[in-house]
Amino acid sequence: MLKKLASQTAIYGLTTIIGRFLNYLLTPLHTSIFPANEYGIVTELYAYIVVLNVIFTYGMETAYFRFATKDTAQSIKAYNNALTAIFFSSLLFSGLIFTFSGQIADLLGYSGTADIVKWIAAILALDAVVAIPFARIRLLNKVYLFAGAKISSIFLNIFFNIFFLFLCPLISSEGWFPYLLPFVHSFYQPHHSIAYVFVANLLSNVAYLPFLIPAFKGVKFSVNFKYTKQMLVYGLPILVMGIAGTINDVFSRIMLKSLLPENFYPGQSSETALGIFGACYKMAVFMTLAIQAFRFASEPFFFSNAQDKNAPELFAKVMKYFVLVCMAIFLFVSVNAGWLSDFLIRREEYKEGLNIVPVLLIANIFMGIYFNLSIWYKLTDKTYWGTYITIFGAAITVAGNYFLIPLFGYYGSVWANLACYSSMAVLSYIIGQKYYAINYPIVTILGYMGIGIALYLFLDTFHLKGLQSLLVGNGMVCAYLIIAISIDSYLKRMKL
Repeated sequence: MLKKLASQTAIYGLTTIIGRFLNYLLTPLHTSIFPANEYGIVTELYAYIVVLNVIFTYGMETAYFRFATKDTAQSIKAYNNALTAIFFSSLLFSGLIFTFSGQIADLLGYSGTADIVKWIAAILALDAVVAIPFARIRLLNKVYLFAGAKISSIFLNIFFNIFFLFLCPLISSEGWFPYLLPFVHSFYQPHHSIAYVFVANLLSNVAYLPFLIPAFKGVKFSVNFKYTKQMLVYGLPILVMGIAGTINDVFSRIMLKSLLPENFYPGQSSETALGIFGACYKMAVFMTLAIQAFRFASEPFFFSNAQDKNAPELFAKVMKYFVLVCMAIFLFVSVNAGWLSDFLIRREEYKEGLNIVPVLLIANIFMGIYFNLSIWYKLTDKTYWGTYITIFGAAITVAGNYFLIPLFGYYGSVWANLACYSSMAVLSYIIGQKYYAINYPIVTILGYMGIGIALYLFLDTFHLKGLQSLLVGNGMVCAYLIIAISIDSYLKRMKL
């Protein structure tokens, strides 16, 4: 079973890593074109997209997994009901955003950007509609179809970003490819460069549709109200958790602009500080890649193996190896942040926030630990506990940002983030042992984390530079892996 999970995680992981890596090639493009204050606008609007994506799907993806695996004879019924509900609700929600786009832009403080709000409405609708077909593909273990759709979309996103942000200005003002000039002049407006980031996103997402044709075959747009209500009852707590979870993830990017005192960073506007924070936040991509890849593979894995008598032992092993690998990623990114930032962040003005990266990485590890732990309330149909825990985390996030941002700027945001996810993980573990006891190897897990953090802090005291930092730092990564694997081998031999 672990080998199957590992192989699927590898495929999802390779897809996600390649795809996100390609997608993160946009970061150096954006940070080279947009000054930090304009990149701050992109950062804030994408934070709102993250929150709205959760609202648009309102827990139906997880509800579909649960109902389709709970009674395989009803899997098509679950699929049809979930997809129909999402389709019509997305039309309603996006229609409202589109209609009031001007007022929404004014409310956000970005008057004159109603066109961007309209593009965002279309992105949200399309993302929501394809969520259920993608869930079906994952449940059927069609990992290569999933991979093809995701990577194709990302390649197109890169292409359209380069076309709109790099080639169109050269064609329009520098005389490149003069035969394309009439075509470019028919739509291109240089003063709307930020809008093209969202246009590219929408156009690339359309590439999902050909890959999802098999998932749409046989679909009947129909709603069994009683059955759909049961799915909603299961999924709505997931919605509340999702909203609270996105608050944990993006609240700082939404509120930093308003909570940061004027001239906190001398000579910088709040939009500039947000742009710096958003760019450095992207440095945690390597951890989020690993966690997302694991999530894609593990969610159906957990549900499919829930009835196995050895499931608790299996889930405990998954947690142990998850932390072992994530701490290796933490060390690698932390000790290589210097040259990685040279690749991802083009302008020097963005790099002053790099010290937030190690804390962000540890916070993400706790987020992944919480995701592992959350299986107890999903399998016992006690999703309301997930709601309570996530709301508890959101309260910590809101309070932490409210009190810490005025004191420490965006450094306060990342510490609030760490406090949130670590508290959620501890609380979920304590409560979960009462309803679905799993004998997690807590001492071993904490040992892996302690060793990784200690090695990083030890290296950080020397303030090494250049090649010396690169060699010694990556030597620490190798040392961690040797120590962690040796500990695991010893514990296996001792049957501990």
